[in-house]
Amino acid sequence: MKHELIETRAGLLGVLIALVISVGGLVEIVPLYFSSQVTTPAPGVKPYTALQLEGRDIFIREGCYNCHSQMVRPLRAETERYGHYSLAGESVYDHPFQFGSKRTGPDLARVGGRYSDEWHRVHLSNPRDVVPESNMPAYAWLANERVDAMLTPRKLKLMRTLGVPYNEQEIEQASRDVQDKTEMDALIAYLQGLGIASKGWH
Repeated sequence: MKHELIETRAGLLGVLIALVISVGGLVEIVPLYFSSQVTTPAPGVKPYTALQLEGRDIFIREGCYNCHSQMVRPLRAETERYGHYSLAGESVYDHPFQFGSKRTGPDLARVGGRYSDEWHRVHLSNPRDVVPESNMPAYAWLANERVDAMLTPRKLKLMRTLGVPYNEQEIEQASRDVQDKTEMDALIAYLQGLGIASKGWH
């Protein structure tokens, strides 16, 4: 009788479904806020520089996460190819984090320092010049677009409200740090910083 009452009233059923999902989500998510593994930066992990933060925003804007994850799983095949498996402490300053599981292209969690800036520049301009079998689209126009230096301090301030420890000097300096930089410069700076801290772990 109770089941019939619930199943015949769509509004009540919807409310109960939302309640169950909310409780389940809270049970899984809330304990993470009290876990030091999740809230404490891994050794060597620092907030993004102003230019890297701009590059991360371009990475997200262009949908790069649709084909490239940033999460090395603790499996032998993964660690042999990409390096040390990913730790939650590596992403404490990422809002949003770029873990993902879709890999049309390789995982980028450890790509920092693996290639030169010039290699990235050629790859982003025309991927097939360095990887003939690549199906990645070209992003050549990024070399012609300038970073909006006026917005950068606001981005750092926003990240500070989310817990990223930027100080006033870094925020005031942000516009100068990205002045006259192209979006390609910013994206390359972001990619070159990925996984650098993990190189000292093994």
